[in-house]
Amino acid sequence: MRRFGSAAVFGGLLLAVAGVAPALAHEHPSGITDLVTPAVARIETTARVDITLLDHIGELVHVERSYEVPIGSGTGTVINPDGGMVTLTRVVKNDRDVRIYAANKIFAEHHKLKVPADFERHKLKDDLLDHHLQECYPPKQPTATCIIDVTTEIRVFPNITPADKEGFKAEIVRVGDKPDSPAVLRPVGRADGSAGLPTAPLAAEVPAKEGSPVAIAGFTGRPAANLPETVDIAHLRAGGAGEGGRQFKDPENKVNEPEKLGALVDRGLLGGPVIEDKKGEVVGLLLGGGKDARMIGVREVTKALAEADVAPARGPIDAAFEQALTRFHTHYYGDAVPAFQRVLDLYPGHTVAAAHLKTAQAKRGTAEDEGTKKTAASTDASGGAPLWPFLVGGGLLVLVVLATAILLWRRRLSDHEPAPEPSPPADTLPPIPPPSVNPPPVQARSVFDEQVDSTIVVGRSFPALPKISSTSPGQPVLVARDPGSNTAPDPRPAETTVQKYCTGCGMRLGPAHSFCGYCGQPAKT
Repeated sequence: MRRFGSAAVFGGLLLAVAGVAPALAHEHPSGITDLVTPAVARIETTARVDITLLDHIGELVHVERSYEVPIGSGTGTVINPDGGMVTLTRVVKNDRDVRIYAANKIFAEHHKLKVPADFERHKLKDDLLDHHLQECYPPKQPTATCIIDVTTEIRVFPNITPADKEGFKAEIVRVGDKPDSPAVLRPVGRADGSAGLPTAPLAAEVPAKEGSPVAIAGFTGRPAANLPETVDIAHLRAGGAGEGGRQFKDPENKVNEPEKLGALVDRGLLGGPVIEDKKGEVVGLLLGGGKDARMIGVREVTKALAEADVAPARGPIDAAFEQALTRFHTHYYGDAVPAFQRVLDLYPGHTVAAAHLKTAQAKRGTAEDEGTKKTAASTDASGGAPLWPFLVGGGLLVLVVLATAILLWRRRLSDHEPAPEPSPPADTLPPIPPPSVNPPPVQARSVFDEQVDSTIVVGRSFPALPKISSTSPGQPVLVARDPGSNTAPDPRPAETTVQKYCTGCGMRLGPAHSFCGYCGQPAKT
C-alpha cells in the first residue's frame, strides 16, 4: 500500500512531463525527492575522552584533561515515526583508538613536547619521558601512567525550521562488521509529540535498468537557514550487489558521476539516501569518497533493520503530507493550502511543507491553479447564471408553504368549535329587568364569536324590553314607556308612540332599519 500511495502522489505530474517531453537518449531525473528530504538528518559522532596523567618524574602530579575527538559525520534517514534511522557504520564508529589521541595530546601539552595529535603511537628521544608515554598508551596496565575514560556521543540534527542547534542524542542499535555496512540508530531522551517524526519510504528493490535515474540527498553541515539539504542527480549502472555497492554512470558521459558524488561524500553526504525517480522511495545509501562513489542497496538496509528489530513504518505526518503533495504537484494550489497547514499543525518544523505552502498561497486563485480553471469552466458551461435568484425563489417558496399551513391549521381549529345553542323565540323570552343606570362592562369576545349567524349568543347584558302591544291581530308593536311614569301606555295607534328595539340585543332601531346594526339580527316588522 505504501508503494502504491507514493506512486499516486506523483503519477499525474510524471504523465504530464512524459506527454510533452521529446524522446531522449536516456531518462532524466525529475527531481522528485519531497517524500524523503523531510526525513533526512545530519549525524555527528564524537568521543569525549577524560584522561588523567600521573606525572611522577619529579613530585607526583595529577594532570586532568578532557578532549572532544571526532569519530565520524554524515547523513542519516529516519525510517519510522519513533525516530529509528539508518546510516553507514563508519559515520558512528571507526577503528581509530581515541585513547592514543588523548595520550599524545596530554603529553605534548604538559611536557611541552612536539608530539603529533593523531592516532599513532610515537617514541620520544628522552628515555624516561618515552617510558612514561608508552605506559600511558592503552591497554591499561598496573603500571599505567594514565587513567582514561571514553564516552561516545551521537547527535542528530533533523531537517526542521527554525534549525535545531542542539539536536538530540541517539544510540547505536546495530552496526556492521565493515565500515560501509548499514548501521541502525534510535533517539535517546527526546519526545517529538504524539505524531512522531517525518519518515522516508523504503523501496522493495533497486531498479535493474541501466541508466536508471536517481537523486542523492543529504547535509554538508549542520542544518541552518543558509544551509538547506543538498540534492543532486545521478544514474545507476546495471549490475553490482551486496556491500560492494552499485556504481554510477552518466549514460551520455557528459559528467563523471562517481567523481562528482565522491566529492559530495567527502562534504557530508556519506550514508545519504539514494532516491528512485518514479516513486520517490529510498533504494540505497551513498558510500565512497574521493573520486569514487557507490550505492549500497536497499536489500542490505532492510536486512540490518530486521536484525536490529526496528521496523520501517509511515506515520500520520507522512499521510497528511502525501495528500498535500498530491494536490500541490497536480497544481490544485487552493486545495493544497489547507492540506499543508494540516501538516504543519502535526509537525510545525516541517521544512518542505512550509516551503510548498508559501508557493501554494502565492499561486492560489491564479491562472496556474487547476481548481480555479475547473470552477470557471463549470460557470461557463452553466451560462454564467448567478446563484442568488435560486436562493431567493427557494426562500419565498418556503414562506408560502408555511403561511398555507398556518391558515389550514386555524381553519381546522374553527371547524372544531362547538356550535352555540339557538336562542328561544322573542315571544317566549322571560321578562327582562329594566336597564340599570351603570350597566356592567361588556365582556371581551373571542375572534371565533364574530360570525354572522342569527342564532349567535352575544355575551353581554340586555336592557329591558318594552311591553308589547298590538294594534291589529297578528302584528305586535313595541311601545316605549317612560320608566319613571306609572301611567299606562296610550292605546291609541302606534304611529304616535311606537319605538322599535332589536329582539336579540335590545338595541334601539330606526324606522328604516331592516337589521340590527350591532348584532345583525333581522328587525321584525
